[in-house]
Amino acid sequence: MANNPSLMEFMAQSQRGLNQSVYGPQFLQKQTYFTVDTSTNIFNTTYGRKVWHALNNQTRFFNALPRVVWGQTAGWRIRADRGDQRSRPVTETGALPTVDISDIQVVSSLPRTIATTFGATVKSAFVAQLEGGVGDVLALENENAQLDHIKEIQTQLLSSSAMIASSGSSTTTVQGTTPAYASNFHVGDLVAHNDATDSAANDTSGLLVSAVASSTGTVTHASATAAIADGDVMFAVGRGGMTSIDDIVSIDGTAFAASGGVGIETNVYSGITYSDRTSGNWNAAGSVQHNSGVGRDLSLNLIDTAIQNIRQNGGDPKLIVLNHDQYFRMERLLASQQRYNGQEDYQVGVGNERTFPGTRTGLVLSTYQGIPILPDADVPGSMTAADAELGSNIYVLDTDFLEIAVAQPTQYMENRDYFAANALVVRGLLYTLGELRCKNFITQAKIIDLNA
Repeated sequence: MANNPSLMEFMAQSQRGLNQSVYGPQFLQKQTYFTVDTSTNIFNTTYGRKVWHALNNQTRFFNALPRVVWGQTAGWRIRADRGDQRSRPVTETGALPTVDISDIQVVSSLPRTIATTFGATVKSAFVAQLEGGVGDVLALENENAQLDHIKEIQTQLLSSSAMIASSGSSTTTVQGTTPAYASNFHVGDLVAHNDATDSAANDTSGLLVSAVASSTGTVTHASATAAIADGDVMFAVGRGGMTSIDDIVSIDGTAFAASGGVGIETNVYSGITYSDRTSGNWNAAGSVQHNSGVGRDLSLNLIDTAIQNIRQNGGDPKLIVLNHDQYFRMERLLASQQRYNGQEDYQVGVGNERTFPGTRTGLVLSTYQGIPILPDADVPGSMTAADAELGSNIYVLDTDFLEIAVAQPTQYMENRDYFAANALVVRGLLYTLGELRCKNFITQAKIIDLNA
């Protein structure tokens, strides 16, 4: 009997672990469902939780922001004006102040879906487990998809709002000489253009992005009303995925590049297009310090101004986010202020992350004026009108008014229905439902047009 295993013993040995063999789960049952093991939800519990755990343990901008349950809301209200002359001194027999009401603005926010797919053929899953194979090819693809899913959410949160067009652009494509800038836009985004010759914004209702080739720097979208010329600015007016911090910390009319004397950043927030986000308005950032698309060195005055503006607007900066190039520049600026022979290394908690080990005296930065500094390699940068890449931006944020609202943490689904796929393939899906929300725009700031 040992040399002639029963059918059940053979099948048990073939499984080689839960849901890892080519047979699939419960292979003798009719496949009438699309999620694996719906009774125990084991794949959602295991793989979905694993991705969500990875998201919350990456040293990334995502991890520094507060996360909240979405709740029973599709938006909220912001008081934009307290009313005119409703409060004033009154003499003994004087008239009462004029009755006025607050100016209440409505902000709409709906969750966005980010999905990542993967798959493997039945044949590849079998062959990969033979001698010389990679092992469980489906598990390998699952692991890679998890990393891709994490990266996609991260890049959406730190996508730049605009890019400069170069020669080779047309009515349906924007070509950038810096390919990486195409990755700041995603399929489903709505974009508009600013003409560098007359500073006129075109297609402000938004053109749908259908393809992005980050390797060539090409963004394909619906046909524009006018040809896109070298030096024109393409900017987001709506996002298909999560709103980026650059979308939130923006002022309409800020000079993005020197060409034409003006550029337009973005009017987007949670898919709602505003006609006016000029400086000082309720939906504009507290401070956007630019240099008309001309690079300049970082100075402590720039950072101090951003902090001052936030505090004057009633906020209190909780986080400075920058890329490693500005991190090292900031460290060199503060190194001259070192006045102590000893170093007391310490770290500061930022959400579920911690800053680099640093000292209170300026060397190997951890904080500046008590504000934690979080370097992130995905922080976007600026460009000149000649398509030259400048250094990364710096964001000074009051995270009390920023949050990632989560409607559904990362879920995992698997499909082994060969008839539905019309092929002998196993397919997997990871998806997350949420959105970046800001409840006070004027307590956020950024510094752009910096040298690398």
